Amino acid sequence: MKFSLAAVAFTLLAGCDNSPHPHGAERENTLYMAFAERSPRYLDPTSSYAAPESTYVYEISEPPYGYHPLKRPYALIPRAAEALAKPYYLDAQGRRLPDDAPDAQIAEAVYDVPIRRGLKWSPHPAFAKDAKGDYLYHHLKPGDLGDKRSPFEFEHLATREVVAEDFVYALKRHASPRLEAPVAAVFSEHVIGLHDYMALLKRESDKQLAGLPENLADKPFLDLRKWPLAGAVAVNDHLLRIRLKGRYPQWQYWLATAFTASIPWELDAFYAQPGMAANSMSWNQWPVGSGPFMMTEYVQDRRHVMSRNPHYRPDTYPCDGSPGDAEAGLLADCGKRVPFIEKVVAINVKEKVPIKELFKQGYLDLPEMDRTDWGVTLGVDRDDSDDVEAFYEARGFKLPMTVDITNWYMGFNWMDPVVGKGDTPEQQRRNRALRQAISIAIDWEEGYGRIFRDKGGDAAHGIIPPGVFGSKEGQPGEFNPVTHRLVNGKVERRPLEDAFKLMQEAGYPGGRDVKTGKPLVLNYDFQRVVTPELRAENDWLVRQFAKLGIQLDIRATDYNQFQEKVLKGKHQIFWWGWFADYPDAENFLFLLYGPNAKSVTQGENTANYVNPEFDRLYRKLQSLEDGPAKAQVMAQMNDIVRQDAPWAWGYWSYSALAFQHWVYNGKPGVVVRDRARYLRVDAQERAQKVAEWNHPVWWPLLALAAGGLAVFIATRRAWRARETATALAGT
Repeated sequence: MKFSLAAVAFTLLAGCDNSPHPHGAERENTLYMAFAERSPRYLDPTSSYAAPESTYVYEISEPPYGYHPLKRPYALIPRAAEALAKPYYLDAQGRRLPDDAPDAQIAEAVYDVPIRRGLKWSPHPAFAKDAKGDYLYHHLKPGDLGDKRSPFEFEHLATREVVAEDFVYALKRHASPRLEAPVAAVFSEHVIGLHDYMALLKRESDKQLAGLPENLADKPFLDLRKWPLAGAVAVNDHLLRIRLKGRYPQWQYWLATAFTASIPWELDAFYAQPGMAANSMSWNQWPVGSGPFMMTEYVQDRRHVMSRNPHYRPDTYPCDGSPGDAEAGLLADCGKRVPFIEKVVAINVKEKVPIKELFKQGYLDLPEMDRTDWGVTLGVDRDDSDDVEAFYEARGFKLPMTVDITNWYMGFNWMDPVVGKGDTPEQQRRNRALRQAISIAIDWEEGYGRIFRDKGGDAAHGIIPPGVFGSKEGQPGEFNPVTHRLVNGKVERRPLEDAFKLMQEAGYPGGRDVKTGKPLVLNYDFQRVVTPELRAENDWLVRQFAKLGIQLDIRATDYNQFQEKVLKGKHQIFWWGWFADYPDAENFLFLLYGPNAKSVTQGENTANYVNPEFDRLYRKLQSLEDGPAKAQVMAQMNDIVRQDAPWAWGYWSYSALAFQHWVYNGKPGVVVRDRARYLRVDAQERAQKVAEWNHPVWWPLLALAAGGLAVFIATRRAWRARETATALAGT
């Protein structure tokens, strides 16, 4: 018993820190970070379109192009492609046209993309074959899977070379009725034949599923290789040809997104087998790619681990960048092989405060990879306190900041009868007045300029972000005339009196329905579980609506549930953000393009906004190169949505990251999604600092051990006394 008590005391004393990692983990060549709330919903490159997912998707998969990690303005670089492809143009008869041919003559834009030789998929059982060349695991029967929940539990893993046909297959998947494909509407307008291919796959899928249960989880493999797609062809194993309808300069940027990353058909066949869905074996838990990392551990809502892909191609750190990068030490690793780190470990931490504390203790190398506001948050803490500033400087925290092409906005569901478009001209007029009144009342300058500075930014006056061609945002004299006015040469938010007049036009004077006298109650669908730190923001927003007499009901869910609600069109007023996919105004304007309506086509128009004139101008914009004509169209589109107010606009957020002193090569860049492959960690310094910063506090455990010893002694004495009494009674 004495030995057992000592063992318990030793165990307690040995584990008296609050590190979320195993003992000694700080000495490993691993990058540690957190993720909030739940695991990502989609890791399938065809479906994934959320910032938390990009942390994994862009490290595992490889699109043809990517972005230089250091150059600003952003510059495209080859990833899976051998080089950037310059499009050439054909007329309706297939004849080659000069590059400056008028749009009216151009029938096709052709991209011949050379694919790197020697690209290999990360190891997976889907590629494993027997001695005869037959796939080992493509014919599993019900029950064969057993209790396997990871690809690495299979005996045999294999790989193969990535070829051009894998990129063709990836483009075909955007037409599949069995996948959520958020950019299918965009791609089908440009890739020749993709729209008809959607109808074809719908028919073939329906035939295949005829007679099967509607809720069947493991649907049979729909082999897209059977049906050619006119707009995507593998000329040979290392040349991908993509044919587009007319001129579309922005296509080069789509080639830098995971939507165009290669997909092996073998994975679709493998994951379509019986039992896979029940065992959480799918693209969304176990994606495969040719990128620098692969998913090696996936514990739902708890822990994700990406390990270095043993088949990753030779790749090096850049030797050039932007002015100031060399002085900042960002070119010190010039020419060295990447990735530098062996693993990326993401642990689930539900709230912001504990994430911050773990970072301050050194247990996290960076708070969250996908959040560009952590540097802002910590910077505000630093600037508000001399003690905090001294503490941060002593620990060497790096908080690089920039102004980037990101925004946060509050939107209105266009399908909603109260805040949406409206069914009749009269209802449309009233609903527009209501949206405009709300847009005036919400004082973004106060909220995210003065109160919530840890998430700060500049109030937005439209949909086109600063920093892209044609934007006038932030320029002198440029403002949204619906929400602001010019007073003595200064742009100011319109007074509440203007909003009150609009409320009367809307039929809600004082926030009550003029016909029924009932108070106007609106629903705010928030995409996070409301923690104490988020409650202040929501309370502030409730007060903004209360200025107009409107009661705002907060309907908060976690992000995955929120996405499901939006897909069904069940949202009314919502909060959303957008991190640009590429540095062009089109990537923001398409967020309000009608055919991209989220609840209709699963696109990224979360407001489900539709305006025929806006849509017409958007289609015109797509063929325009940067120049006066494009700038004019952008201005027209901006004016339309300012008047319609499908968003309450929100703010352009500051972009700042947070790194420990021992993390190198970190630089903010919203479109650089494969940041982990460039980061380097000095594990020796980390181990030293973690030990230095987290001295064990022994006295509580010593007191506990002493208390336990006292209880033991008292119990022992009582037991001996009872034994003695029993012995005496028996004599």
